[in-house]
Amino acid sequence: MTTTLATVLRPTPTPVVTYYDVGTGERVELSGVTLANWVAKVANFLVDELDAGRGTRIRIGLPSHWLRYVWILGAWRVGAVVTDEAADIGLAGPDLEAAEPVRLAASLRPLGGRFPTEPDGFLDVAVHVPSSPDVFIDLDPPAPDDLALDLGARTATHAGLLAGPALADRIVREPQPVADDAADLAAALAGGGSLVMVAGGGPDDLARIAAQEHARLGEEGR
Repeated sequence: MTTTLATVLRPTPTPVVTYYDVGTGERVELSGVTLANWVAKVANFLVDELDAGRGTRIRIGLPSHWLRYVWILGAWRVGAVVTDEAADIGLAGPDLEAAEPVRLAASLRPLGGRFPTEPDGFLDVAVHVPSSPDVFIDLDPPAPDDLALDLGARTATHAGLLAGPALADRIVREPQPVADDAADLAAALAGGGSLVMVAGGGPDDLARIAAQEHARLGEEGR
C-alpha cells in the first residue's frame, strides 16, 4: 500500500484535475499522465535549481487553480512541506506578494503563460519550469511520517493525509483554502477520484459544469 504522497500519483489517461475560470472561459484538464509530467518538472526544478528537498518549507500563495495542485504535488514529490509561515521558498500569483528568501511567481494567464517581463526579484515559473525534465528520480524520497502540511492549526504527515476519506468519484469545488485543496488532492489520488475546480462561478454555473463533467457538487463547509 502506498503511504507517501510522493508516489501515489498514477500516470493514467483519465482526468485528475479539471479547472474552469468562468470569467475567462478557460478550461484546463490534467490527466494523470499530464499531471505527473508537470509534477516531475516542478520537482526537478525545485531540486536542481533551488536545492529543495525533504523538510524544505514552501508557501504556495496561489488561489485555487490548476497550478496550485501542480505545486502542492511538486512539493510533496521532493519531500517538502507546504506551509504558510517560516517558508524557504514562496510562490506568488500576479499580486507578487512574497517575502521568502527564494521568490517565485506565476502569472495565472491561460495555458500557464509567462509574465510579459519577468518580475524583479522573482523567478517566473512559466520561464524556468517547462524546460526541466519530465521524469523525476527520487534520491531522498519522503517517508510516511514526514510532514506534508504545516498550515496554521492544520498539520498532517503523508500517511495522515492518505489515511483520510478517499474520493472515488468526480466532485465540483469552488475556490477554497490551500489546506482544503491539499486534502481533496490527497483524497482523489488515494481513491482514484477527480477534482473539478470552478473559479468565478455562481450556483447556475456550478450546476451546469457538474452536469457536463458528470460530477457531483461538493458539500459546503468542512
